[in-house]
Amino acid sequence: MPRIALVDDDRNVLTSVSIALEAEGYRVATYTGGDTALDGFRAVQPDLAILDIKMPRMDGMEMLPRLRAASDLPVIILTSKEEVIDELLALKIGADDFIRKPFSQRLLIERVKVVLRRASPKNGTLPNEAANSLLEQGRFRKSVTRTVRTVGTQNQQQVANSRAVHAETA
Repeated sequence: MPRIALVDDDRNVLTSVSIALEAEGYRVATYTGGDTALDGFRAVQPDLAILDIKMPRMDGMEMLPRLRAASDLPVIILTSKEEVIDELLALKIGADDFIRKPFSQRLLIERVKVVLRRASPKNGTLPNEAANSLLEQGRFRKSVTRTVRTVGTQNQQQVANSRAVHAETA
């Protein structure tokens, strides 16, 4: 079952979310700060991280670019910050989803499932390999290729995708 790293300085959130995720079969590692989480991620190697923004020492907004510099680990931000600018910034620097507190645990679990589904290999094929698939129908064969171009700095990346379809006769 997937491993989830939960990073929040509120022990009540750590406890309640851990119980809900473990009831769904996930293995959960908890951390009370971004500094300890980054060190712990090396040992635990989580499949997904859920980060709070407001934490002492190293908050989620400081942790996320450091995490992105070393990993493509899917990240859901879980925070009490209510400003749209915080959500936009989190998504811009690499978050995959953003949930405001107070939140529905059922909604959090469903979003965890969605983010993990998007990030995981499909039928043993990596997502980029699945995009380079070959479709055959009758006498025609259609090859779909995906080109990913990375633009930006180490702390901020923008990915531009383009698809090309090539039709060939079989």
